[in-house]
Amino acid sequence: MERYGSDTEGEEQDTPLLQRGHKDGVQRAPVCCSSRYGLALLSSYGFFVVYSLRVNLSVAMVDMLNSTHQSTTNHSVSVCPAHASPARPKYNHTASVYNWDSETQGWILGSFFYGYILTQIPGGYLAGRFGPKWLMGLGILGTVIFTLLTPVAADLGASYLIAVRVLEGIGEGVTFPAMYTMWAAWAPPLERSRLLTISYIGAQMGTVISLPLSGEICFYLDWTYVFYVFGAVGLVWFFLWAFLVFDSPNTHPRISERERLYINNSLKNELSTSATYIPWRAIVTSRPLWAIVVAHFSYNWTFYTLLTLLPTYMYNILGFSIQQNGFLSALPYMGCAVLAVVSGQVADYLRETCLYPTVIVRKSFSIIGMIGPAVFLVAAGYIGCNYTLAVTFLTISSALGGVSASGFNINHLDIAPSYAGILLGITNTFATIPGMVGPVIARALTKQNTIEEWQTVFYIAAAINLFGATVYTMFGRGTVQPWAVHTSYSHGD
Repeated sequence: MERYGSDTEGEEQDTPLLQRGHKDGVQRAPVCCSSRYGLALLSSYGFFVVYSLRVNLSVAMVDMLNSTHQSTTNHSVSVCPAHASPARPKYNHTASVYNWDSETQGWILGSFFYGYILTQIPGGYLAGRFGPKWLMGLGILGTVIFTLLTPVAADLGASYLIAVRVLEGIGEGVTFPAMYTMWAAWAPPLERSRLLTISYIGAQMGTVISLPLSGEICFYLDWTYVFYVFGAVGLVWFFLWAFLVFDSPNTHPRISERERLYINNSLKNELSTSATYIPWRAIVTSRPLWAIVVAHFSYNWTFYTLLTLLPTYMYNILGFSIQQNGFLSALPYMGCAVLAVVSGQVADYLRETCLYPTVIVRKSFSIIGMIGPAVFLVAAGYIGCNYTLAVTFLTISSALGGVSASGFNINHLDIAPSYAGILLGITNTFATIPGMVGPVIARALTKQNTIEEWQTVFYIAAAINLFGATVYTMFGRGTVQPWAVHTSYSHGD
């Protein structure tokens, strides 16, 4: 029996299509200098760009606001005593500032996701139909261009900035479905956790690096340069992606024959032999898929709440300056990045060496990665102005969330590798909703910026996380579903 497909769920045992002919001794290809790990690193750079462009506004927003207006409307700059901060250079703060109230800020921070949600399912379909390389490349390039236009849009007015952020979201919306489609052709089953965590670590590193760097750029230059610098980094990535990446091992001109055979042979019993058939009815009625949907939605509520509003919390409640803010807001994502990589190694070790069923590994890592953050997020709301504990609890909360990278987050490839891009598009469509409404609800609940108001925000996020973990534990699965290995009549059985 194929160990990576083993499952303890009774209804999942009858999967003969996966078991036939897998005793033919697939020879593992080396990791060093391999094309599949090269793809992991370059896609990681791509997701670094994706998240840099997504979160830099969170820090820049603090500097884009008229502080005099904010002090008047919010009664005080911060709840806790402000921390000492060095004087800014004389040439700083030459950019425009705006009198946006908390509700407008919420709409600006959440507007990205109104575009992002539109291209999730189309992104998965188009990647499968026309290839993921150029879809992902052009999607990120479009986001880069609109990022460079952000300062102009802000000067024109909040509505223009919202429109630009929506267009950025449309470009980025295709990236994850496209990359899942590419990994369906590139990732050997027993290396999925490793390859995907390396690939998506870029998202965490984009947050880790862009938050403090954005703070430094705002401090020494002004907020407009935040968008110019990260836009330039995105242009460099696009040219590397265009010349070095290919849709599959069979179209890569420089891959070794040994690696090509290793990847193709390891996947031959998992992929559908029908290139055009998509079992839509089976997909939308699949309980394992809806378990992932609920888990993904729940996890992202906490993730996006912190991603968009943590710099605001650091400034308005804890009193950290724009320069300190970026570094401290990045700490939770540094922890998340480290645990995501470690969890990928541990998950594949448990499946390959210890022979743990895939479903047990995925559920265990999801529970740790969802319940753990809920506990520490609630705790962070009850430590008052203890700065050390506040940063520590928020860091632990986000760090534990990284464990779910080897849980529900890559379960799409376990249950339907041929349609992984479409499945990711479906789950990410629902998982984008928290990014749209979470910041708006949170800012509506924190109009006075009191600790009690922020406790309510943290409680809501924690409760949703617990609900998602429960549903996924009940209904999640770890083997390829029968509808995902459809064989067309022209090929026979």
